[in-house]
Amino acid sequence: MNDHRPLQGDSNTVILFDGVCNLCNGWVDFVIDRDPAARFKFAALQSESAVELLRPFQPVAVTVGSIMVIEGGSLHFKSDAILLIMKHLRSPWPLVAAFVWLPHSIRDRIYDFVAKHRYSWFGRTDSCRVATPELADRFL
Repeated sequence: MNDHRPLQGDSNTVILFDGVCNLCNGWVDFVIDRDPAARFKFAALQSESAVELLRPFQPVAVTVGSIMVIEGGSLHFKSDAILLIMKHLRSPWPLVAAFVWLPHSIRDRIYDFVAKHRYSWFGRTDSCRVATPELADRFL
């Protein structure tokens, strides 16, 4: 499900992630390492930046609770967000985006299963990720 209300502010593609989730933080590192053009910006869901970016998409955005992407004025979440991200990474990762042919219900069921167990499998931190100085411009 995508919400197609206009995005105000930054025109970059923004990945919103759970800043205290180790899996989500690992995913951010994965994306940064495979995004040499710096297409993606990042914001922890717990940040004021994320709250402001998600304001036009309420109440839908509060029900997701993990990875979301805002691109071109649309909010993408769950498997749609993951596949959108993969599509824009350097090769071979765009090939994963071919899984868009799988029924949405199956893709999101897998996503929900991993999201439900992410803290018990990967752990969590006590505070949100802090950007290193060399990556500060990538985080909102």
